[in-house]
Amino acid sequence: MEAVIAVIVLLFVLVLVLGAYATVKAVGAAKRGVDRTIEQARRTVEDHTLRAKSFAQTGPAGEIAQLRLKLRTSMRATQDALYAGVTHDESLRESLGLFQRLSAHGHELDGELKRLESEPDRVTLTKRLPELRERTERITTSADSLRWAARDRARHFAGDDLDSLSTQIDVEAGALRHWTTSEPSTPPPSWPEAPTADATADEQTRPGSSRTRQAQEPTRPAITPPSVRPTYPWQKKPRPESTT
Repeated sequence: MEAVIAVIVLLFVLVLVLGAYATVKAVGAAKRGVDRTIEQARRTVEDHTLRAKSFAQTGPAGEIAQLRLKLRTSMRATQDALYAGVTHDESLRESLGLFQRLSAHGHELDGELKRLESEPDRVTLTKRLPELRERTERITTSADSLRWAARDRARHFAGDDLDSLSTQIDVEAGALRHWTTSEPSTPPPSWPEAPTADATADEQTRPGSSRTRQAQEPTRPAITPPSVRPTYPWQKKPRPESTT
């Protein structure tokens, strides 16, 4: 009895532990989903703000907003392209590693540009712009190069697969249309050759042949004459015809 109670208590504790673990996992997944949603909304709002500043503001402040918007757009597009492609092509792992290193420089530059947006010293800001513009161009050029290389690779493999598929379909279509090919006609059976004179003579003289049997059998008349027609005891004798 005590053993049964111990097993029941153990099962109850196990159910509680599993329930707590599942709850923690569900809460963690929900929290990560909420964090991603909040982060995506924050980025969207920040991008729209930068776009508005790049059009509304003039001078160094407006150009810094344009540099930030260009940097963020290029890095995000490259990140999405590489993470989407690596699920189908493992050779993009190395490219993804290079992008992560490039992304560190991009985040550093984006943070620096964000701090310079509120810089009151416009003269110093104007002096820094050429260097900031050059760094932004280098990072975005490298990111664009990785992105377009990954897209070209995916398009190349898709083209090769399409060519192979088209070839297989052509072969299958030809196999399905095999009845249209002209099949060799079967020659009709040949007639037996006419017997030669020697073969006819051999046939006539061969023992047991039809002609030999006909020669050996006596000739029978086709119809027995009435005078020699056999009579049988059960037949009545014909009566003489009365003359009266």
